Amino acid sequence: MSGARGLLIGVDTGGTFTDVAVLDAASGKLWVTKTPSTPQDPSVGFGEGVADGLRVAGAGGEQVDRVLHGTTVATNLILESKGPQTALLVTRGFRYVLEIGRHDIPRKASQFSWIKPKRPVSPQRVWEVGGRLDARGQVVEELDEAAVVAAARAIAAQDIKSVAVVLLHSYANAAHEQRVRELFSREHPDARLSLSSEVMPAFREYERCITTLLNAYVMPAVSTYVGRLERRIGDSGIGAPLLLMKSSGGVSSTRGARDRPVETALSGPAAGVVGAAFVGAASGFNNLISIDIGGTSADVGLIHSGTPSLTTTGTIGDWRVGLPMVDILTIGAGGGSIARLNEAGGLVVGPESAGAQPGPVCYRKGGTQPTVTDAHLVVGNLPEYLLGGAFTLDLRAAREAIRSQLAEPLGMDVETAARGVLDVANNNMVGAIRVMSVDRGLDPREFALMPFGGAGPLHGCAIARLIGCTTMLIPPAPGVLAALGLLVSNLRAEFSRTCVQRAGRFDVRQLAEVFSELRSAASAWFEAEAVEPAARVTSIQASLRYKDQGFELAVPWSGEGIDETGLQATCEAFHRKHEQLYGFMQRDMPLEIVTLRVDAIGILPPPALQELAPHAAGATAIIGSQRMALPGGDVQAPLYDRTRLGAGARIEGPAVITQLDATSVLLPRQTAIVDRYGALVVKDEFVARTRAQVAETQPKT
Repeated sequence: MSGARGLLIGVDTGGTFTDVAVLDAASGKLWVTKTPSTPQDPSVGFGEGVADGLRVAGAGGEQVDRVLHGTTVATNLILESKGPQTALLVTRGFRYVLEIGRHDIPRKASQFSWIKPKRPVSPQRVWEVGGRLDARGQVVEELDEAAVVAAARAIAAQDIKSVAVVLLHSYANAAHEQRVRELFSREHPDARLSLSSEVMPAFREYERCITTLLNAYVMPAVSTYVGRLERRIGDSGIGAPLLLMKSSGGVSSTRGARDRPVETALSGPAAGVVGAAFVGAASGFNNLISIDIGGTSADVGLIHSGTPSLTTTGTIGDWRVGLPMVDILTIGAGGGSIARLNEAGGLVVGPESAGAQPGPVCYRKGGTQPTVTDAHLVVGNLPEYLLGGAFTLDLRAAREAIRSQLAEPLGMDVETAARGVLDVANNNMVGAIRVMSVDRGLDPREFALMPFGGAGPLHGCAIARLIGCTTMLIPPAPGVLAALGLLVSNLRAEFSRTCVQRAGRFDVRQLAEVFSELRSAASAWFEAEAVEPAARVTSIQASLRYKDQGFELAVPWSGEGIDETGLQATCEAFHRKHEQLYGFMQRDMPLEIVTLRVDAIGILPPPALQELAPHAAGATAIIGSQRMALPGGDVQAPLYDRTRLGAGARIEGPAVITQLDATSVLLPRQTAIVDRYGALVVKDEFVARTRAQVAETQPKT
């Protein structure tokens, strides 16, 4: 994988639209377009998006160096439980590992009424086999090969072709799982096996089991889908490689996606955070809170020191997945979120969504329930069109829906009810931001907010004011930022191994041996992906905990190699992180090292961004005016065409800024300046003044 010199195409498939970004790697020129998604076969929308991207760029397939894709196929299969029948093979005595699960109750659920969700595999499709390893990988009982053969034949008789194999302590020794694969290849050659020692070689039986099972569950569909994608780009005359975004924020070859498809489950949201980090760094902002607001959901991410935060305790739907993924919190709040009155007469927004069909009332597609988008149109945050005028909106229908279903029952006028809808939606999103920041020991006021997605810039200024951010950054193409994130991603793979060690008994030699094995696996991956030696980067992460704790914190390993000095520095880093998150540290408490992880990154040199020409003196980007119903009364706000804004242009709020892929709103006492790459840097005088006044009242220390 060498540096690109031609065109890069990024295709991000969403529920309503497929976003396409085409970038000239040499000049930095960017073309964007949107095509309708095709849920019945997402590869159709992908192919149409690629063709449309080449058309707007005026290019041919032979000019393309890379095609990168963010997909929702694995996500939708998991969320909608539409995967194939899958079998699970476990060590004898562990048939009910999925049913037992964890004792956690979801954050917003009632502990008295919450019921565990139905598992992807029932106990009737779980087969037990004899044989056991201990936690060090030593054989306690030999594998019962006769039981494996019997299970393979029974699974074949039921015509089940997706099989997850999760044997006890296989993270420490994969021999038994490898032997299971050999026996299945003879007895049930049509089966696709997912081995936990390959998917997630780390301890905790439930997480390893559900992760491996989901990998097997989505493998047939993702493999078929990838094959269709390859044919689609071939039909476009493209001979360049296809890379798929992973949940960890890196891209993988189609080979990796076929083997470990569960790693693609959050590829779209991850691409958005990667794009936010790239645009933020170019504009001089390395600490960002990103919020991607689409039609049905809002995804909140955190970027610290220019790097998206990763977690190994993330979830996909109801399931906790133990693989590294970009730390994202998703809530049901978007442009299509339905506003209604609950039984007590209170205003509720979401999580139910009108989706793409029937959509908001103003879309004229049969929607009858008022949504967030309808509220934006009523208060004047949106002009009466989208997509540069190609899609008109029905203001009268939106007003009528809000009047009849919200305003009259609440005894208020239509504009006040619409503002109430937006206030509820914004505060729901603020709650998610506080979970991602305050709950992690971070002050959101010390970050810049980056809203993106089709609805992000409509909400961004209000959300920034609610959380006390003085600065907001709106990317040049907010509606397709996830597609841009694909174009600036690196190849990435993670290799981990659980190797529990306790303080006072740390064995640096054993740690070094584990690290050497992981580094060898990373080197083999670099070779398989044809990454040039100069582009290979590895980093080490260690997960530590205080003795008897039930969770770990991951910190970067200090130093290049595994030695005593690096060990002590890493322990010190753990103490500091624990204090940041929980407000205390215990240096006298023994530590445990639980897991080592090597992150392998194949650097794909980022393309240059095209700089804007300076805004011409006397030039105007105002194309009209827009009535905005603000709390203090109606105002006629200027309506700007963002494509006419040059570097250095200054916009005073209130204002509405339109472009093909999104609409941005500025509130009174907010000012936006266009930077040299086209991003809008928004400063909030109201928040800055309020924070200064509060600071003056604080006692001097």
